[in-house]
Amino acid sequence: MIELQRVSKVYGNGEVRVRALGPVDLLVEQGDFVAIMGPSGSGKSTMMNILGCLDVPTEGRYTLDGIDVSRLRDKQLAAIRNTRIGFVFQSFNLIPRTSAVRNVELPLIYAGERRGRRERAMAALERVGLGQRADHMPNQLSGGQQQRVAVARALVTNPAIILADEPTGNLDTTSTVEVMQLLTELNDAGRTVVLITHEPEVAEFAKRVIELRDGQIVRDVRQKQLVA
Repeated sequence: MIELQRVSKVYGNGEVRVRALGPVDLLVEQGDFVAIMGPSGSGKSTMMNILGCLDVPTEGRYTLDGIDVSRLRDKQLAAIRNTRIGFVFQSFNLIPRTSAVRNVELPLIYAGERRGRRERAMAALERVGLGQRADHMPNQLSGGQQQRVAVARALVTNPAIILADEPTGNLDTTSTVEVMQLLTELNDAGRTVVLITHEPEVAEFAKRVIELRDGQIVRDVRQKQLVA
């Protein structure tokens, strides 16, 4: 499903060039659950941006579902993001004074969908256990509930891949477990999940842990999920 072949990302020109990532090789099969870890400046955010088609490699090839996305134009990258990838961010990125269901509808609005938007958004909210909170505003929801709305928004386009960037960074312990259990359930249902985290207890939910340092993969291990 996801394959990086000798992928690098270099910023700057001439003598002022910084290699943020690579070269790296990575293969993520459909249905995998991968946690990417590493200290600040290790390249994990750069890798996530490339995997999410928010950036393109300087060198190498990135293949997603058999499509070489390494050199696609902006509109083509946007189409890939809208149809194949669901994003979950640390800061939730919900629009204030806009209901939960309307927040979940946004990807469908951006994609130009006209029919069945509310029904699909409601189904996504039901999937994350928040159907009864559909008309609540973000400030009427707990942090964990806001993140579940963000997960519903990621699910509403029915993507094959969920990319989660520090999804529990702003949550307490109880909400962290709830969100990670939700991502585990989605993975058990067949969705590929890739998340960035600096928390070992969060990485324990993943089937596989990749550690980056100085733009290189230094550890790639498959583990038994320690948390149900």
